[in-house]
Amino acid sequence: MGIYHRIVARQVRTAFARISAGNWEAMVAGMAPSFTYRFYGEHALGGERRTHEALRRWWERCFRLLPNTRFDVLDVLVDGWPWNTRVATAVTVHVGVVDGSTYDNVVHQFLRIRWGKITEVRTLEDTAVLEKTLDRLAAAGYAEAHAAPITG
Repeated sequence: MGIYHRIVARQVRTAFARISAGNWEAMVAGMAPSFTYRFYGEHALGGERRTHEALRRWWERCFRLLPNTRFDVLDVLVDGWPWNTRVATAVTVHVGVVDGSTYDNVVHQFLRIRWGKITEVRTLEDTAVLEKTLDRLAAAGYAEAHAAPITG
């Protein structure tokens, strides 16, 4: 299992590097036909998505509000077999926000992968820090920062 786990960990690190380069579409393509993508919190980026289209709209919103996002992967833990792989990550996120400020946070993400396709993502971030940034953006005229979560 060691080699398989190292391959999965490398793929996860590569996915974060691609998203940091602005290519979130590769992540969407890695989702299984049936999946759940949950970002915890009651805010414009929170909610649960179950379709590729909703996930694309969510990533578009993320990059409109938080462009120049860079992820630095701290840890990737992999367990299980190809038909039931579990992955846990610890990542720092650094963002040049659309209003010219910066945003830094820590993200913990839990994934379930079956035969190379992601079936579940649960993302936990310090929502107090995120919500302060979204509140500041909304006050500066970026209405989408207080929009309803994208679900579907």
